[in-house]
Amino acid sequence: MLKAEGLTVDGLRQAVIHTRQKLNTSERRTCFVLGLSRSSLRHQAKPTRDDELRLAMIRLAKQYGRYGYRKITALLRIEGWQVNHKKIERLWGQKGLQLPHRHKKRRRLYHQNSSVIRLRPKHSNHIWAIDFVHDKLSNERSYKMLTVLCEYTREALCVAVRPKMNAHDVLDALHPLLMKHGKPEFILSDNGPEFIFMHLQDSL
Repeated sequence: MLKAEGLTVDGLRQAVIHTRQKLNTSERRTCFVLGLSRSSLRHQAKPTRDDELRLAMIRLAKQYGRYGYRKITALLRIEGWQVNHKKIERLWGQKGLQLPHRHKKRRRLYHQNSSVIRLRPKHSNHIWAIDFVHDKLSNERSYKMLTVLCEYTREALCVAVRPKMNAHDVLDALHPLLMKHGKPEFILSDNGPEFIFMHLQDSL
């Protein structure tokens, strides 16, 4: 049996047609000699819409710059495309698209007048960072730790532990530090209710 090697499926189809026209052979016999399945001979490739899909994907990627391929997949489905995220991920990689790197947000310093100040610590007692750390004991009882850190020396000035802690407890923990080290120029904290309490603000 002779086989047409190195030909694509379309090339084999053309070879079958040419052979049948020249030798007047049957389809079964010709396919057998050329090594082509008869089902492959009748198979018609479905036209793909990958080019249109790529254009739609790129359009949405430009419109929604922060979105990744999963959210773009959801938007394509809303537009009527029947695609899964794996195909979009493959096309996404082929076009060299990627999610922009997120820049870490700078930590902000809030002064008494609520103005935002961005500073680097320049000396000891310049900036204190205060925050809460939450954890649980072995018996599942929760507790809070108030940590006070000097941003310049990286020294832990205080670690106060309480089952619960409010603004008055924060003030009680800070009072000995203020007496020992003096008042810092800036306090770095979040906007938790324990830190924005009026008496605490007045004391700092």
